[in-house]
Amino acid sequence: MLRISIKPVVLFVLSLSLVSWATAQWKLPSGFTKPELIEISQEVLAKPDIPITVNEDIFRISVLGMEWDVGGAVYEPVDPAQIPVGKDGKKAGIFMIHGGGGDYRGKDSVSRLLAKKFGFKVYSMSYPGTIYLLDPSRDWPGDLVKADGSLRTPIWNKDKPITRDQYDVVLDTSMRPKYGTITMACAKEGTEFYNRLAAHPMAFEEAGKEMMRRHFPVGEYSIYIHGHSTGGPYAFMFAQRVENIAGVVGMESSPYGSIYRLQSKRSGNPYGKTPGEVPFSCMSLFDWRLTAMYLGDEALMLEGPQALMRLPMLMEEVHEAYERTKHYPKFKTEGSVHFGGIRELGRAARAAAKRLDMGPERTKQLVDHYVGYAREIRGPDVKPVPPVILGMTSASTSHTFENYRAVTLPTFAQMDPPPKVSLVPFEAGVHGYSKAQKDLPMGVFPATAKLWHDAIVNGYYIDNTPLF
Repeated sequence: MLRISIKPVVLFVLSLSLVSWATAQWKLPSGFTKPELIEISQEVLAKPDIPITVNEDIFRISVLGMEWDVGGAVYEPVDPAQIPVGKDGKKAGIFMIHGGGGDYRGKDSVSRLLAKKFGFKVYSMSYPGTIYLLDPSRDWPGDLVKADGSLRTPIWNKDKPITRDQYDVVLDTSMRPKYGTITMACAKEGTEFYNRLAAHPMAFEEAGKEMMRRHFPVGEYSIYIHGHSTGGPYAFMFAQRVENIAGVVGMESSPYGSIYRLQSKRSGNPYGKTPGEVPFSCMSLFDWRLTAMYLGDEALMLEGPQALMRLPMLMEEVHEAYERTKHYPKFKTEGSVHFGGIRELGRAARAAAKRLDMGPERTKQLVDHYVGYAREIRGPDVKPVPPVILGMTSASTSHTFENYRAVTLPTFAQMDPPPKVSLVPFEAGVHGYSKAQKDLPMGVFPATAKLWHDAIVNGYYIDNTPLF
C-alpha cells in the first residue's frame, strides 16, 4: 500500500484542498505533528471534569411494518449551562455513530471525554440489532460461531429472535486477499431474518432521526454528527435528512458509500470486489481475521516490513485482541450503505416493497430512497451538504492521503452545491483513533475533541463556502 508522508510543505502545496478557514480570532489547523498532539492531549486530559450523567436510551419504533428495538446512550452535563454554544447561538449536541461490528459502548470513552472535558451533550447510537437486549451488561455471550454450528445474529426485536433455520452458513473466499475467509449468515427468502435485512437501511434512518428528535430539538440544538469508519456514510446520510444537523465532525470517517466504493477499489482487494457487492440478505461476521487485517496493516505502517520478523508474536496479539473484544456484536449488515452497493440497496428495497405489497410507483419510490443512502441528495429544494471536517491518522488502515486527494475531495467539489470540506491530517494514531500509543493514552482523540470544539464555537460551521 502506497503511503504518503504528511509534511507541512506537502500541505502547503495542496492548499487548494487543505486550506485553513479563518475567522477574526481563529483558523482551522492544517494538521498536527506528533509533538503537538502530545501537548494537546496532556492539556485536554488535565482539564477539570465537568459533572455529567450517563443514561441508556432504549425504545421501540415501527418501520416498514415491523417493530424494532433501538437505542444508545446519552451523556450530558448535570448543569445544562455547561453545554457549549456555537456561533449560531444554539447549544451544541454531538451525535456519535460507531464503526462496523460495534455498538454504542465502543464510543463510551470518547463520549465521556466530550461531555466531561468540553461540556457537550452527546448521543452515542447503536446500529439497529447490535444491542444485546437479553442482559443488562449488554455483553454478547460466547463466540461468534456456536458449538452447534449456529451463528451470532442481531437482536432487532427481543421478542422475535433469529433462529438457525432462517439462514444458511456461507464461507465466502471472494475477498480473501484483504479479509480472509468471511463467515456469513445468508437469510432464506421469506424468513424474519430476510425481511429484517431488507428493511434494515430504513430502520437505521428512522432510529437515528428519532434519537435526534428526542434529545436535540430543533431551535434549541445544532447537531454535529460523527460517524467512525462504517458509521461515516450514515453520518453523511443523516446530514441532509435532519434539519438541525449543522455539520459533520470527522475522524477516520468513511465518506458517502459511493465515494468509499471508489476509494476501496484503489486501495483494497486486487480483484476490485468490495463488501458492497455482498448480497443484502447476507450478514458477515467479524472474527479474528478482521482483527488481523487491522493489526497487520498497523504493524506494517508503524514498524515497517521488519514487523514480519515477529509474525508469531503478531499472530498472538491478533487472537488476544479478538478475545478482549468478542463481547461486542462483531457482525455487519451495513455493507450495502458503507460501500455504496447500489444494486443490493435496490434489491433490498424491492424485497421490502414485495412483502408490503406495494404497487409499482411506491416500489420505485422506495428503491430511489434506498439508493439515495449511498450518495448526496440532489435537487433544488434539498438541504445542501453542510460543512465537513475530515480527520485522518498517520497509520490509518482504511483511508489514505493519496485517495482523499485523488478521489474524495474532488468528488465533494463536484457536488451541487459543493460543501466546505477540510482534511486535517494527524501525524500519529491508528484507525481506532482512541487507541493508546506512547505518550498518547487516548490516542489522537483528545486533540480531535478540541479541534471539534474549537471549530464549533469559533464559527467554522456557519459559512459553507467551498475551500476548493
